[in-house]
Amino acid sequence: MTSENKKSSVAALTLAAIGIVYGDIGTSPLYTLRAIFDPEHGLPLTTPNILGIISLIFWSLTIIVSLKYVTLVLRANNRGEGGIMALMALTLNSVTRHSKWHFPLLVIGVLGATMFYGDSVITPAISVLGAIEGLEVAAPGMSHYVVPLTIVVLVALYSVQRHGTAGIGRFFGPVMLVWFLSLAAMGIVNIIASPVILNALNPWHALRFMLENEFLAFVALGAVVLAITGAEALYADMGHFGKKPIRMAWFMIAFPALTLNYLGQGGLLIADPTAVDNPFFHQLGSWSVIPLVILSTMAAVIASQATISGTYSMTKQAIALGLLPRMRILHTSESQIGQIYIPAVNWLQLGVVLIAVIGFGSSEELAGAYGIAVTATMMATTILTFFVTRYRWHLPLALCIGATGFFLVIDIMLFSSTTLKLFHGGWFPLLLGSVLLTGMLTWKRGRELVFENLEKHAIPLDAFLQSLFVGPPTRVPGTAIFLRGETDGVPHALLHNLLHNKVLHERVVFLTVHILEEPWVAADEQAQVVELGHNCYQLNIRYGFKDEPDIPGIMRHCATLGLPFEMMETSFFIARQTVISAPGGGMMPWREHLFVAMSRNARGAADYYQIPPNRVIELGTQVEI
Repeated sequence: MTSENKKSSVAALTLAAIGIVYGDIGTSPLYTLRAIFDPEHGLPLTTPNILGIISLIFWSLTIIVSLKYVTLVLRANNRGEGGIMALMALTLNSVTRHSKWHFPLLVIGVLGATMFYGDSVITPAISVLGAIEGLEVAAPGMSHYVVPLTIVVLVALYSVQRHGTAGIGRFFGPVMLVWFLSLAAMGIVNIIASPVILNALNPWHALRFMLENEFLAFVALGAVVLAITGAEALYADMGHFGKKPIRMAWFMIAFPALTLNYLGQGGLLIADPTAVDNPFFHQLGSWSVIPLVILSTMAAVIASQATISGTYSMTKQAIALGLLPRMRILHTSESQIGQIYIPAVNWLQLGVVLIAVIGFGSSEELAGAYGIAVTATMMATTILTFFVTRYRWHLPLALCIGATGFFLVIDIMLFSSTTLKLFHGGWFPLLLGSVLLTGMLTWKRGRELVFENLEKHAIPLDAFLQSLFVGPPTRVPGTAIFLRGETDGVPHALLHNLLHNKVLHERVVFLTVHILEEPWVAADEQAQVVELGHNCYQLNIRYGFKDEPDIPGIMRHCATLGLPFEMMETSFFIARQTVISAPGGGMMPWREHLFVAMSRNARGAADYYQIPPNRVIELGTQVEI
């Protein structure tokens, strides 16, 4: 690739990153200052307080986003992939499976992931509400229409998900670039009108504000968190864009624009305290409100789209890592493998988002719910990053504690301040997270119990084949493929076939799928063939948790390994497990019943692995847990 091509591709990726990665944090100016100076908090609107708050916001963006995420956390990538799931897999790989840290780290990672789900529910609700609330500034009589219009926009957004974003995705970057340039321009106008606000760049104002206001400052800190929402998204999207475009987009566009706009809003409040009811939409006067409502609604929809796509991606990873049952996953783009749509997740998420919009009714009310989800995910990321730096990179303990301990103290302070909103919305993401955490850990433990049961009753495959061919059964033309678990012995489907049909195919292949705790496995390393004798083979397939399971595709590749397949002469035998909750042992009865219900609604293995349905024979088997 020539240097010009490299430059243009980095520029294109940087523009795309502005659209996808920074949509969430880019829409924070819509509601942050309004939430901080909410009359309920009782924070007086004085010049020292405004300088202190803007200073806190600026230094939060600098320390948490620029230093922690853009500089440190982006280094903790799992073969180029980021996000809490990839970080958890990297961390679990850094400590052994039998380590005392393995289960606690798994719980921390899953908890962080469930809080990200909470974030992805609140982002569409708060950003679209915040944008449409501008109508109240243009015409106070329009306030009754804010919630209905928000519902219309959100239902339309979720309804078009099945078509994918390949068509409109190319406009995300340019629209968000216009948004950030508008933020910067409005900020500059108000800074010129009130230059005293530039003093807020001095960290002393933030420190003085915290020391003088004490408890009130601690309460305000919970709302300052709103300025850094979306920091986790830039890490989660690293695999799509790479570190360099994400860093360039932040330092060249997003960070300067956000800084200028927050300074501008602060300057506006010093010059005109009456603008506190909605500082964002008062920045340029009444003529600009309707154009800003239109532009901010577009930006809010793009921010929402980024979190919706992130939810699909995280769900797919969670399924691969054995934390959720298999679901129907549709691909919305032929050229981009990462563009997926999960119908069950889409409609469930829309339902919860609408509950949030109707239940809370305004961006101010939702602000309390937002902060707790964001800071909990940040804490989980910091803790997991420590284990990666210490046990994966083997850096000195003092350096690891110093690097991550500094950020953990800040995370704990921010999380503690958001817990003050526990009864004013903070319970919402915690309730959502605890439901998801229970479901994920129940599914993981249930699958372990199923494997333990199968392993207990398993017949060793080698010994079985030896005894089988002492007096071999009748062989019939064709190839039989038996899906076999990692710890299984002889597949139940083979035993059933021999018992009922009393025949064995001419060629028998035992297929085992291994999901590794890494995002990708190179195509030429995915398949391994082991000859077992008597025209029987073991086919091991290795996938990363972001790879697309495609058994027919692997089978075409097997010809190069000396095991060609003719699909019309091949039958897949799959044992459909019916899980039964048995008294004693296992899990608590209610968890066993939950697992049984999840298991019954899980997508079939044949469908998930893209096996042609007309080549599949399913045989039932019962498993007790």
